[in-house]
Amino acid sequence: MESSSKHTQGVPVDHVLDLAEKGMAADRTQTSMDRRLFVQFLAFTGATSLDHLVASLKTFEGQTALYLDLNDPAGIGLVCMHEDPTFLVTKFRALLAAPPFASLTQKHHLTMTGRTYAIGYEPDLEETLFTRPRSRMLNPELAWVIWYPLRRAGTFEQLSHEEQRAIMKEHGSIGHQFGTAGLAYDVRLDCHGLDQNDNDFVIGIIGRELAPLSKVVEHMRKTKQTSQYLEKLGPFFVGKVHWQKPL
Repeated sequence: MESSSKHTQGVPVDHVLDLAEKGMAADRTQTSMDRRLFVQFLAFTGATSLDHLVASLKTFEGQTALYLDLNDPAGIGLVCMHEDPTFLVTKFRALLAAPPFASLTQKHHLTMTGRTYAIGYEPDLEETLFTRPRSRMLNPELAWVIWYPLRRAGTFEQLSHEEQRAIMKEHGSIGHQFGTAGLAYDVRLDCHGLDQNDNDFVIGIIGRELAPLSKVVEHMRKTKQTSQYLEKLGPFFVGKVHWQKPL
């Protein structure tokens, strides 16, 4: 006897999970988008010549940015972004496996991979998930960047939703102040299950000058989230843009 319940690819409709990112329109109705941007950051050393690296990136179809490593005179950082994560393990992988990148030594402890996400109140999901992070990572005026992963302590997840919101509001107000002043902007990526060290988020702090980015980290140390509910922060990559794919 045929079941009367509806199915989607063999799964009952009432059991299908909604994994889309959620936002909120001006009229307070919920919006939804099941698309996101996947971003991967890699670091290398042994980069004695940058011209060949830039030439290779110029002909590469992916959206990328190349950084000079502040803490390694032969080091570079490379970020690549695409809506389809398969791009990262096919075309981006092929780029890295061929000269001139193949001659570099990868710093695996600085590998970071994440996806853009929405909190639930954003009025424009396209802006939040695609336009804003791309415009910050590929803005030639924002020359400096600090990339780092973080993992929250399990005790944070045990707090009530209201307590979590209050803690995040304090944390977020610092970023808002720096952003409003034009001193620093962030790129927030979710990396649950994507990170080799079980981190929860990847953060990029981006700005015109380096000092304000360092100040952001300093100010964040004093928040309740960082001082009480973070289990791990870093390692940090600090770099300056050498080349970016034009938007």
